[in-house]
Amino acid sequence: MQRVIILGCGMVGSTMAMDLARDEGLAVTVADVRAAALDALAAQCRVATVVADLSDPAAITALVRPFDLVVGALSSSMGLATLGAVIAAGRPYVDISFMADDALSLSAQAAAAGVVAIVDCGIAPGMSNMAAGYAASQLEVCERLEILVGGVPEVRSWPFDFKVAFAPIDVIEEYVRPARMVEHGEVVTYPALSGAELVEFDGVGTLEAFNTDGLRSLLHGVPFATMVEKTMRWPGHLALVRAMQAAGFFSAEPITVAGQRVVPRDVTAALVFPHWTYAPGEVDRTVLRVTATGRRQGARVRMIWELVDRADVVHGRSSMSRTTGLPATIVARLLLAGRFTTPGVHAPETLGRIPGVLDHVLAALAERGIAFRSRVEPA
Repeated sequence: MQRVIILGCGMVGSTMAMDLARDEGLAVTVADVRAAALDALAAQCRVATVVADLSDPAAITALVRPFDLVVGALSSSMGLATLGAVIAAGRPYVDISFMADDALSLSAQAAAAGVVAIVDCGIAPGMSNMAAGYAASQLEVCERLEILVGGVPEVRSWPFDFKVAFAPIDVIEEYVRPARMVEHGEVVTYPALSGAELVEFDGVGTLEAFNTDGLRSLLHGVPFATMVEKTMRWPGHLALVRAMQAAGFFSAEPITVAGQRVVPRDVTAALVFPHWTYAPGEVDRTVLRVTATGRRQGARVRMIWELVDRADVVHGRSSMSRTTGLPATIVARLLLAGRFTTPGVHAPETLGRIPGVLDHVLAALAERGIAFRSRVEPA
């Protein structure tokens, strides 16, 4: 029996655990510092649990060494240190952390240790990267790549028209990090939250898209002359967070308030958490569109992948936790089966270039109720 350990028992980590625990050939362990979260998960599915301080890289290295594979579901601030700790343990790794650091900077270290690591393996980054990698392998000339992605509550509510299925601090990071795009083959940078536009999705309606730094490894990993990535929310949310950003609510620089040193971003995260957290019974949707334009067999074509997903209300799993966590568990099974064995740290576009991998992942997601629609049309 193969042994898998999941680092983190939040909404995404617990969703990963429930999916992997369905396999009788896997023994799944989940680690987290919160005993109550682990107990709640253990009551729902066949997993072992361990209380551990995952902010300590040395503790992670010792913890994961006995396992056949490690899956990461920790916050972005812990991403790079966790990746380094797993590499030090010599264990294969699949991670969904939206870390600000360049995970590929540890690729040489991983290769030297014989470690296979797949990072950014969620929805976007993640499935968007796989689609981009596949498109790049099919197009003779890669012209334009556009990624639009967002998670929204099905029912809008004042004041934010927004809820989140993961740590609010990671959303704030997305709202402040400068957005890197590609224009005429060169990387350019725009302010986060800039470039607003309205977009339409069947079954959802009108959403507002704005620049975010989601291209990441794609900036240099695929040869499109133009690349754009935008996050989507209900119209109105952007104006609120722009005002908060302008007033300094997202700043990481400490300030003094009533004689106490505080970090505005941390205070903001604590204050908005009750407003941004889904209550029991609330339903979310995940919306994604990846459009790759270029030339194939001499003709200009447009390759499109679209997803409009809804929470699994039967099992109480949010759409964002499923669309983020399940691509990682499917890829984890590929690694356990020996279908990708190249040492180093890899982004998902590498997998997308391998014949059959994207189709396999899409089919496995469809079996779990996450159904992408894809098409190729004249451009």
